[in-house]
Amino acid sequence: MTSPFPGMDPWLERPAFWPDVHDNLIVTLQRALASLVGPRYYVAIKQRMVFAVAPAEPALIIPDVAVMEREVLSGGYASPKQAVLAEPIIVEVPVREKIPEDYLEIIEAATEHVVTIVEILSLSNKLPGKDRRAYERKRERIFQTPVHLVEIDLLRDGEPLPYTLFQTNGHWKHYRIFVKRGDRRRAHLYPFDVRDSIPVFPLPLQPGDGEPPIRLGELLKQVYEECKYYRRIVYSRSPEPPLSDADAQWAAGILRAKR
Repeated sequence: MTSPFPGMDPWLERPAFWPDVHDNLIVTLQRALASLVGPRYYVAIKQRMVFAVAPAEPALIIPDVAVMEREVLSGGYASPKQAVLAEPIIVEVPVREKIPEDYLEIIEAATEHVVTIVEILSLSNKLPGKDRRAYERKRERIFQTPVHLVEIDLLRDGEPLPYTLFQTNGHWKHYRIFVKRGDRRRAHLYPFDVRDSIPVFPLPLQPGDGEPPIRLGELLKQVYEECKYYRRIVYSRSPEPPLSDADAQWAAGILRAKR
């Protein structure tokens, strides 16, 4: 079964689901790029460690210490009586754990120089905190080198990475592909909405080698089919984050038509 949407499937963005999509898309993109840029270049998967916040598993709440009311009897001795416990509010405890986050490096085989870095953003890159600050510092270091950066943002949640827009086409888009060539100050942005197809964009390499087109939308559909995501997604539930009313009605129409 193919993905029902023309571009990004918003149900894939659910925070508990996205890491699986991210990792499978990285592997699929690596294989596609390797066939496009070889043998002059090879494509390597690299890792960095980030913190992820996972909710604690629901469990019975058992107090560490039982507090009992006591009556003081004659002679100074205390006798416990049945405690009357207050009704608790059940909360989840955020558990921070380090997890690996993958990205791609396109490396010139003859020199072992990194030519292009390809990032598929996760929420850790877009939410305020230590991981976002670390990623922004890495981004700034790349901007000071001849290395090209391709940044793929398929998440509506979180704050987009900083850049100055010279043209917005009327409104801010849900998703974006950012291509910064190492020898240029200005970058190219390919924004698109949930109703749009994912744009085909060029992959920058060394001067004179051409820039092969990357059909990310086709690769995402391939991941959707090979990983059988249609068996795991519950389309009767609202996606996370939710869509606007207009986009939710549009998505419902798509799902009804392709049921």
